[in-house]
Amino acid sequence: MMIYLYSFLFAGIVCLIGQLILDNTKLLPGHITSLFVAIGAALDTFAIYDFFVDTFGAGAVVCITSFGHLLIHGALAKASSDGLLGLFTGMFSLTATGITATIIFAFIFTLIFKPRD
Repeated sequence: MMIYLYSFLFAGIVCLIGQLILDNTKLLPGHITSLFVAIGAALDTFAIYDFFVDTFGAGAVVCITSFGHLLIHGALAKASSDGLLGLFTGMFSLTATGITATIIFAFIFTLIFKPRD
């Protein structure tokens, strides 16, 4: 039961931090998203984000910081087996499904909805 609470609190704190940055700086949502991806990548580089995933479960996996975590995690895993080439190809091994789903859903929504002038 506590894992649900921890998961909710972690994701909520990440959203709170993002909202505070958005409200108190001149950064745009795209900047904040990129910042969170970079933070997730940096935390995974030092093996801190794995602790978050183990402790907070899905709350740490659904946030945008998890995308950075998965990019670096895949790259480092592939680099250990394939060397420098694996560093570049491994980035997308764990994120390919999410990227593909994003492209497909974006295409479907562009067919359904019309942009405003």
